[in-house]
Amino acid sequence: MQLLIDKELNSEDKILKPDFNSKTGRELLAFYLQAKFKQILAYDKRCNAPIFKVVNPTFISRFTKRLINNPSKRLLVGITGESASGKSTICKEIKHIIEQLSMPVSVLSTDNYFNDISELIKKYGSFDNLTDNGYDVDAPSSFQLELLKKDLESLSMGETIFAPKYVPNGTGVSIPHAQEVNSNKIVVVEGIATMYEDVKDLFDVRIYIETDNDIRRERFIKRAISERNQDEENTLKHWNYLISAGEKYVIPCREYADFVLEGNSDLGYFDQILEYIYTITNNFQS
Repeated sequence: MQLLIDKELNSEDKILKPDFNSKTGRELLAFYLQAKFKQILAYDKRCNAPIFKVVNPTFISRFTKRLINNPSKRLLVGITGESASGKSTICKEIKHIIEQLSMPVSVLSTDNYFNDISELIKKYGSFDNLTDNGYDVDAPSSFQLELLKKDLESLSMGETIFAPKYVPNGTGVSIPHAQEVNSNKIVVVEGIATMYEDVKDLFDVRIYIETDNDIRRERFIKRAISERNQDEENTLKHWNYLISAGEKYVIPCREYADFVLEGNSDLGYFDQILEYIYTITNNFQS
């Protein structure tokens, strides 16, 4: 991928920078991007460890049409996948690279839109007792999806929001209006609720992260024991729930994705892809 970046930067055969304020200029950019995106996918397919596992064949034309017809709308990128698939890592990497390229980016986690279940936890005595009695924490009904949809619509129109903050300490408390999120040019949203009904269609780019279950299990157990001080028995119990919930709620969302990415991919290679996308969208003849 570095060869493609260097070739693009050193090429003397560059197109004149289009006037993005005109529809004709945006159409020229769209045609240019379609060719370059196909080049990225062809390169990745030849790699020993490709990142793109599945690509929706309608994505490129749909995405470029959106750029042409609604250029002022913020770019919303949704990232989902099962627990410990690597979606948070990919999200952080996207933010890191975009910031390095001096582009404004906002990040939002749908985990903060869990319902406040503090009263239920008090009633049952603990979070574990609540789930043992049938509370399905990953079900769509366990999220404030109407609020999430409203906030995403506001962000897409350039408006600042004040998102809730869910406290992950077993109390089930959700603090309303706790986090200010500015609407930057690119808004990256990650979490299992990203592809739930009424929310998924708001995104311009939908990414599903997929990772082998053995790798996910190892990551999850290590994180639960070392970072969250959970004992092994409770960790395995939670893991078994996540397998079941993933099959029921998360894996079906895979079919809505524009890209299914390998969650155990080389982040250095992933960074180069992002850098190349930035290069081709900014490397014009003045």
